[in-house]
Amino acid sequence: MVYGNGRIHLSVEGTKSLKKSFITMQSIVSSYRTISFLTVCCVAFLLSARGTIAADEFVFERDVMAVLSKAGCNLGTCHGNLRGKGGLSLSLRGQDAAGDFLALTHDLAGRRINRNAADESLMLLKPVAGVPHEGGQRFQVGSLEYTILRDWIRAGSPGPASTSPPVTQLQVTPQHKNIFLPEDSVQLEVIATFDDGTTRDVTRLATYEAENLATRTSANGLVEQDEFGETTIAVRFLNEQLAVRLAFLPPSRSASMALPEPQNYIDRHVFGKLQELQIEPAELVSDSVFVRRAYFDLLGIPPTGQEAQAFANDLHQDKRARLIDELMNRPEFADQWALKWSDLLRNEEKVMDARGVELFHSWIRRSFAEGQPLDEFVRELVAGQGSTYENPPSNYYRPLRDPLSRGETTARLFLGVRLQCAKCHNHPFDHWTQDDYYSWAGVFARVDYEVPENKRQDRLDKNEFVGEQQVIEKMEGEVTNARTGEAATPQFLGGEASAVTPDASRLEQLANWLTSPANKSFSQAQVNRIWFHLLGRGLVEPVDDFRVTNPASHPELLEALADDFVRHRYDVRHLIRRIMMSKTYQLASHGSNDEFATTNYARTMVRRHSAEQLLDAQCQLLGMPSQFNGYAEGIRAGQLPGVLRVRLREKAPSPDDRFLTVFGKPKRLMSCECERSDETTLTQAFYLLGGESLHGRLANSARLKKLAEPTNSSLEIIRELYWSALSRAPANEEMNLFRRQLETQPEEREQIIQDLAWALINSKEFMFRH
Repeated sequence: MVYGNGRIHLSVEGTKSLKKSFITMQSIVSSYRTISFLTVCCVAFLLSARGTIAADEFVFERDVMAVLSKAGCNLGTCHGNLRGKGGLSLSLRGQDAAGDFLALTHDLAGRRINRNAADESLMLLKPVAGVPHEGGQRFQVGSLEYTILRDWIRAGSPGPASTSPPVTQLQVTPQHKNIFLPEDSVQLEVIATFDDGTTRDVTRLATYEAENLATRTSANGLVEQDEFGETTIAVRFLNEQLAVRLAFLPPSRSASMALPEPQNYIDRHVFGKLQELQIEPAELVSDSVFVRRAYFDLLGIPPTGQEAQAFANDLHQDKRARLIDELMNRPEFADQWALKWSDLLRNEEKVMDARGVELFHSWIRRSFAEGQPLDEFVRELVAGQGSTYENPPSNYYRPLRDPLSRGETTARLFLGVRLQCAKCHNHPFDHWTQDDYYSWAGVFARVDYEVPENKRQDRLDKNEFVGEQQVIEKMEGEVTNARTGEAATPQFLGGEASAVTPDASRLEQLANWLTSPANKSFSQAQVNRIWFHLLGRGLVEPVDDFRVTNPASHPELLEALADDFVRHRYDVRHLIRRIMMSKTYQLASHGSNDEFATTNYARTMVRRHSAEQLLDAQCQLLGMPSQFNGYAEGIRAGQLPGVLRVRLREKAPSPDDRFLTVFGKPKRLMSCECERSDETTLTQAFYLLGGESLHGRLANSARLKKLAEPTNSSLEIIRELYWSALSRAPANEEMNLFRRQLETQPEEREQIIQDLAWALINSKEFMFRH
């Protein structure tokens, strides 16, 4: 009998295997009691015939699984959900072909398929909306998806074969392209390579997921423009994924744009892409903007009025380079980076206790003050053992009380990998498997703690720790792989070559492997984070989400920065200097306002200053010290080691403590840049318009009172406030406005000065980094 483009041969030898197949089915009956004797006989007959289907016919895990993915049946919103939908549960994105085969062919007594009348199978009627289907119509009768499923059922619905070669690589053409009008679409072609060396065009069965709404992608891989801009298309076929970056642009200009002369390799990469995209960059910032930007980025505070004027009056050509070096040698530089890393390392009082927080913060700050290479800094953290008081780096493990959280946090901070999705199933957007997750967690399985005495005050809070702890590495202990139920083999993220050597300290091996110059994931993740703090967004964004379906905006630049970082022995100051001296860093914030220009660094991204920066800037302008519960008066917000030293139940937070909370200081419950919030809220507006801390400072500011003295001219008062608040001189219009008020209302002189200070503090120039 002829079937499709192959043949099914029913022979005497085939019928002789019926008895053997029937015995095989008896084991299935023990688990599926609802299957009738007739069903068992039918399935046994089909099993006996299955082996005679031609080799080029159906491969369940290649063809049927591809259709399930293409139709979206195995997504988390549908049958790939943990509990399935409508009684059918499939593995998420097709990670378990054998399990899916049983669910489709044997669950509910096999009623989802009808081998005698394939077109009447529920497996076909549901997705074509022939019968009610909660998921709606997924494909049409006669489509490729329909034909594959129908012919597979007619062929006896053969199951997975152990000899079926898996997909090892995808090739998508084009992988990167800029499309200019009048062209408004591009056809993708997807070629899959299998383990046996064969290739197949899978364009029609691949899935396409766009990162934004700038494009539409058809089932055939045709990408059409909806609006101008850049988009990434994640192309997936079975277990392999690849990202395609496309840019849809206005008509191409015949003449090349006039771009600034590159300062270094950073500019060559950034300006080169801007040239390709025909995006004109903004001009370079003025000295007043640059000095303010550099102070906030490197020190977390604005320049004083005298510092800003001195820089503006400096006529030397190299003054920007000299300023960068001078600022990186000031003590506030270490304060700034100790704050950033304290956020990431969850340095807060509930888990660490107040003394532990200060010791950990002091060690982090000292590391940056002394210029410790970043690889040594990280090596001390991940290999840290001993007393959390005597060896502060061991505090890295204090909030991470189990191997899974240790593995997830270490991958996120030092490799830029969000691994948590692989805890319950293979990662849906990356190549990490569930086995990878538990093998990686196994590296941390033997970390343990000795707690001599926990002096916590809340006996009901098991997460509170007060007192010294000993972080130790035991000689036994493993992690159980949730998929297999067996002990996971400890392994670094990266395959067989990264296996852990038995009978040696796993943490020491981890520290050496992680920070090795050969480990590009480490160096790229670290330079991406530093780039993020200086430019406002990472080359990979989010900054800790490196994956194949989330490529860098400038992959060659990311690699060049990482190589530069390694060559200079992980010197943070060298990398910061390199970035800040580029013209890319020094571009103005105005110009094209679309996101396309921002993501490609054609202009500087405008962002609100952090909570600590805003509060310290207010205090510096008004000459009033900040006050935080548990700390001596005058400590800056950017110098605080922890979050709240005095518990809320013991004492109400001070106005400055509340200010930091309202403006987004994180509670440090996550090892993620995302925990710090820069969103604007109505509460923030109330704080700026009439907050107790701000109005109290304005009314009691000794500096403002001194400015109000009759010996100071109106001109001097206005200039000093502008230079101190905004790092620039007042414009003529601004000068005339406030000068007129001061000179016509001498009896209100002090109040007018307070109003001017209040207006400056609430201005966009003061609130935002430009």
